[in-house]
Amino acid sequence: MTVGRDDSVAPGAPHIPVLLDSVLRWLSPRDGGLYIDATFGAGGYTSAILQAADTRVIAIDRDRSAIAAGAGLVGRSGGRLTLVEDRFSNLADVAAEQGAAAVDGVVMDIGVSSMQLDTADRGFSFRLDGPLDMRMGGDGPSAADVVARASEADLAKVIFTLGEERFSRQIARAVVKARAAAAITTTKALADIVASVVRTKPGDIHPATRTFQALRILVNEELDELELALEAAERVLTPAGRLVVVSFHSLEDRIVKNFLNARGKVSAGSRHQPERQQAAPSFRILTKRPDSADEAETARNPRARSAKLRAAERTDAPVHGEHAANNPWPSLADVMGKA
Repeated sequence: MTVGRDDSVAPGAPHIPVLLDSVLRWLSPRDGGLYIDATFGAGGYTSAILQAADTRVIAIDRDRSAIAAGAGLVGRSGGRLTLVEDRFSNLADVAAEQGAAAVDGVVMDIGVSSMQLDTADRGFSFRLDGPLDMRMGGDGPSAADVVARASEADLAKVIFTLGEERFSRQIARAVVKARAAAAITTTKALADIVASVVRTKPGDIHPATRTFQALRILVNEELDELELALEAAERVLTPAGRLVVVSFHSLEDRIVKNFLNARGKVSAGSRHQPERQQAAPSFRILTKRPDSADEAETARNPRARSAKLRAAERTDAPVHGEHAANNPWPSLADVMGKA
């Protein structure tokens, strides 16, 4: 099992794009091409795409601070970069609003950005004391709202399913007990509660890593966003256009893998069942196994150690249609609706 980006990098460490060489190799930017950086963050991928060839980039981020920080890059791009504040699940609509019926490539870097982790008042980090927020945008319930209102059963389910934390029940029980005495409103308060339950050995990840991951994913609806973004990329990519996705934990990677397998492979079917017509593959899978960081990159950038990259090329087949939602993970609406 792998987990999402933790806080093992010292706050204020410079932003280093993860698996950048692999991203550029698979995306293969070319002169005149139009690309979407669906998760702009600190702009590392966008900068590299603009430098690789005479390209244009539409970059998207739901975090207003990332948009503001990218203004300088927009100015230096000579009109080749458009920066849009939106959810990356809306990437096809964003492209259409920019007059692009199709694009030559889409890159996604899933999860929390280094800027968000390194800013205490954003509430993402268990190593920096701040308000328990975790929202990438400014809308919707915060992590503090979830911790305050979710039932013990729902908290345990969230932490187990989205954090893959085997001590989820004990953590949920401790949270409910603690919140009865005082509101849990800071990252340190929650991290201390978790650490009182989860015992670790030297060299293990921080005991609060998985709990914070689970709450962040829930608050930002990250897995639902990823599924929708992959479907949007299928709709907007031109034939031979490239999709490159970098993920940081097993839940994300499984969604990407299943999406590409469903659209990139033809099932052999069963001789015991009536033959049925199957949709032609809409993607050609380029990475039989996901790319990962080598020792040198991990030494330079510890955040790369759990990263996996999958890439595929769009065929000229029609889109496969939207996925029927039957997801095994809890939704924010359900958790907060029951509260």
